[in-house]
Amino acid sequence: MALKMSVLTRRSLRQVAGIIAGSHYEVIPAPAIEEAVTESVPRDVVVTVTASPTKGLDATLDLTQRLRAAGYRVVPHVSARLVRDASHLADIVAQLTGLGVQDVFVPGGDSDPPVGIYDSALSLLEALSTLGAPFPRLGITGHPQHHPHIDDDVTIQSMWDKRRYASYIVSNLCFDATALAEWVRRVRKRGVTLAMRVGVAGPVDRTRLMSTATKIGVTDAARFVRLHSSSLLHLGALGGYTPDKLLARIAPTLADPACIVEGLHVFTFNQVDATERWRQDLLEQLGAAEDDEGD
Repeated sequence: MALKMSVLTRRSLRQVAGIIAGSHYEVIPAPAIEEAVTESVPRDVVVTVTASPTKGLDATLDLTQRLRAAGYRVVPHVSARLVRDASHLADIVAQLTGLGVQDVFVPGGDSDPPVGIYDSALSLLEALSTLGAPFPRLGITGHPQHHPHIDDDVTIQSMWDKRRYASYIVSNLCFDATALAEWVRRVRKRGVTLAMRVGVAGPVDRTRLMSTATKIGVTDAARFVRLHSSSLLHLGALGGYTPDKLLARIAPTLADPACIVEGLHVFTFNQVDATERWRQDLLEQLGAAEDDEGD
C-alpha cells in the first residue's frame, strides 16, 4: 500500500525518510531470534532486547551478548522491577559495559511484586546515577494512551521526574494517530525536550498483534484495533497489519522539528524479516515521492 504524503514538502519527506531509516527494532528473547536477526537485519539497524518477568533479565543479557558478538548495536531493556539490589545492578552494569553497550532502556517493568528493592524506573535511574552514569544514553517510556494500572497524571509526572536522567523517550504502542500526535505536542508543551522515538507496530498478523498488545499492557491500543480493524488491517492471507496509514497520518508530527522525533521504535513481534522488507519498501516509496516533489 503506497503512503499518501502529498501534503509534505520535499524537505519534510526527507526528514520522515531519515526517521524511518533510523528505526530501532524491538525483539523478544526467544528460540531462533538471533538467527532471524542476523539473516535479515542490516548491521546498521539498532536492535533493542526486551525483558519480562517470565524470562528474567538473564535472557535479555544473553541475547544482548550474542547480538553484540554478531556486530549489532544493542539496547537492552533493564526493567527496574527485575533488579534485585545494588549488587545485582552493579553486576548488570559490569556485564553491559564489558560488552561495549552504550545505550540502555529503563522501563519500570511488569513484575508484581518487584523481585527486589527497585519499584520504578525512577528508582533505578537514580541508582545508576550513583554508579557514575555508566551509559551515555538512557531511554524511558512514554504513554500516549492510558496505562492500565497507573493514572495519567502519575505517568506524566513520572516522565517529568525522569527527564534529568534520560536521553530520550520511547512512546508505548499506539494505533490512534490523533492521540499519538496530540500526546507528542503535550509533552513538548510541558517543557520536556528529550528526543523521542515513536513506538509503532511492525508488520504482523491480527492474532499476534492483539495478543501481544494485551500482554504488554496497552489495553487502549488493543481496544482501538478491535474497533477499527477494517481501516487498520489489510485483508490479505493473514489479515495483517502494517503501520503505513498511521505513519501517513502522523507524518507532519514526525517532520516537525519542534516535536524532536529522532526515529521510530518498531515493535517487531520477532517478525524481523517482514519488518525489514517493509522498511526498505517504505524508504523506496519516500524516495520516489521526494523525486516527484522535486519535479
